Amino acid sequence: MKLLSNDIYYIGVNDHSIDLFEGQYIVPNGMAYNSYLILDDKIAIMDSVDINFKNEWINNIKEILKDKTPTYLIIHHMEPDHSANIISLINEYPEIVLVGNTKTFTMLDQFFRGLEYHRLIVKDNDVLNLGHHHIKFIMAPMVHWPEVMVSYDEDSKTLFSADAFGKFGALDVDEDWACEARRYYFGIVGKYGMQVQILLKKLAILPVERICALHGPILKSNIDYYLNLYQTWSSYSVETDGVFIAYSSVYGNTKKAVMLLKEELEKKHIKVSASDLARDDLAEAIEDAFKYGKLVIATTTYNSGIFPCVESFINALKERNYQKRKIAIIENGTWAPNVIKTIKACFEANKEISFIEPFVSIKSSLDDKNINDIKELANALID
Repeated sequence: MKLLSNDIYYIGVNDHSIDLFEGQYIVPNGMAYNSYLILDDKIAIMDSVDINFKNEWINNIKEILKDKTPTYLIIHHMEPDHSANIISLINEYPEIVLVGNTKTFTMLDQFFRGLEYHRLIVKDNDVLNLGHHHIKFIMAPMVHWPEVMVSYDEDSKTLFSADAFGKFGALDVDEDWACEARRYYFGIVGKYGMQVQILLKKLAILPVERICALHGPILKSNIDYYLNLYQTWSSYSVETDGVFIAYSSVYGNTKKAVMLLKEELEKKHIKVSASDLARDDLAEAIEDAFKYGKLVIATTTYNSGIFPCVESFINALKERNYQKRKIAIIENGTWAPNVIKTIKACFEANKEISFIEPFVSIKSSLDDKNINDIKELANALID
């Protein structure tokens, strides 16, 4: 529990028991499930928390309210890590009014069959008067579920941003915001860049001084930094000049080609990062593919296609609308290398993807031509 302003409180929880967020994202520093409370003439609670933290969350609320009763529960997002304890809150405060849009309540009735509750349906730009605080609702469909909305407290200039501007990691861990926020964004929201752009345009007219997301820390200084990063990410623009190499190597020969290319690029003072897709975190690889302007994919031919972990990586990029990038390819195959053709076909439907030549085709192990081609490719990656 933490006081954010004179009457806005943080009542969320930290989760250090979780190993995979949403069943797929590695979270070595845990997760935060954020919830907020506005203590006004009418008291509003913003979202609930994961089901495993019912008692801690309810205790946080009671510690602030004492014998007072909350008027509203504002539901920005119905995903269970934010909505699972709605029933717990209704059990404690049966007269509380749930605030959401029409899609919110469609989902709520699906998650909680037969639940009886009081509801207030809001639309885009509706304002809820709490007394001193006036909460404006802004619909944000597909950021990243169709019912998502954000809200803006006109008096404290606080944006309650749902999953936007969130990150992996519990709040009692000190770590860089951008790295884990980027991994979170492209993992979870990355497909919906157009919808994020629409939301950013709506927010552009608001003087935001504090962002309270449903995951990650409260952002209260240098707000333009966070807004600009979201502008870059959601427009699929290049964040950092450099090269990301995503590879797999069965017997080490493809890796030798990757390391030679990396060495050549570093000699030319090019920023370069490399990831072994068979061993490294896929979400980190996706993050780096979007961070850098140029991508090198290096892999072996496998069952006349591409190695499975590389195929999963490419599918993840396509699913997230990977675009505005340049791609180079290194293939390896002992008798019928087929990677270059397959990868080029994979990206045919993606916007503004171009390929950098020379393509490097290895037969089992590096020969003199391959070495020269890799050096030539390093030069081409500079342009």
